[in-house]
Amino acid sequence: MIYPLFKRIAFCMDPEKVHERTLNLLQRTACEGKPHFLAGPVPEKPVEVMGIRFPNPVGLAAGMDKNGACIEGFGSLGFGFLELGTVTPRPQPGNPKPRLFRLPEHEGILNRMGFNNDGVEALLAKINQSTWGGVIGVNIGKNFDTPIERAAEDYVTCLKAVYSHADYIAINISSPNTTNLRELQKGDAFTGLLRTITDASAKLEQTEGKKTPLAVKIAPDMDETQLDFIAETLLRYKVDAVIATNTTLDRSAVADHPLAKEAGGLSGAPVRQRSTEVIRGLAKRLDGQLPIIGVGGIFSAADAREKLDAGASLVQIYSGLIYRGPRLVSEIVRGI
Repeated sequence: MIYPLFKRIAFCMDPEKVHERTLNLLQRTACEGKPHFLAGPVPEKPVEVMGIRFPNPVGLAAGMDKNGACIEGFGSLGFGFLELGTVTPRPQPGNPKPRLFRLPEHEGILNRMGFNNDGVEALLAKINQSTWGGVIGVNIGKNFDTPIERAAEDYVTCLKAVYSHADYIAINISSPNTTNLRELQKGDAFTGLLRTITDASAKLEQTEGKKTPLAVKIAPDMDETQLDFIAETLLRYKVDAVIATNTTLDRSAVADHPLAKEAGGLSGAPVRQRSTEVIRGLAKRLDGQLPIIGVGGIFSAADAREKLDAGASLVQIYSGLIYRGPRLVSEIVRGI
């Protein structure tokens, strides 16, 4: 009963301000050693993916904690892993406000944040200060003012910075909120980027004496031919996992909403079906050779099971946490 009351009040306030205040409160509570009364008990359901042992298969999706400001806080909710970021080499403010919108009638969230973050060095400081002992992934991207033809330089800069501090690294080339970023999923741009990143990763594995797996996060807005190309290229460059999917530009599920024409990526319930379709299509193409991390519209254990049955090995939540509250983590883990 408490979270519905909190949500009712919070949904009357600016989404971005509520987000920041909630993270601050959650982190402070966890650091004071207080049990989070809104979160239920989470059983151990270990799974090994990418050579990593996850205590359970339910993770926090990138975008919720870009700067590592709430590692202990989110860890206290029972997540099996946290994906921090997206982080860029240099700090950047992101796109002009307002840039975050709720669509409660559709249980959706529309954002055009634009990789607002404090930069990779600030994130590393937070990770190094953290006392949480769980699995941490770092989601990396390019600065908005880096020309697309030099994007690989930004990804390699972030890769080198976080390599020895992350349990895995996610390459974000699918956000719709940085100009031309999704062009990196296509043709020679994609193969060239993966070649550069995997070469850099192989060298780091030798110098650091550890392997940090690489995952690529893709968009839901691709046709069958594009999925064929993505799957073949991921396998060719021996990437360790694929994250499916990011937010969508498709507005068909919310066409009747006043905010439907706002620019940005749509997440939450409206993307659930398409995300699952992409996972199923990838699973068929990858044939067990590459694990899939499923994300998009997970609001219940049944939604998570749908992703797992489609071929995912792990799942991540974001919008569902906002609409359903902290107990969603334990509900999913217990129900899958």
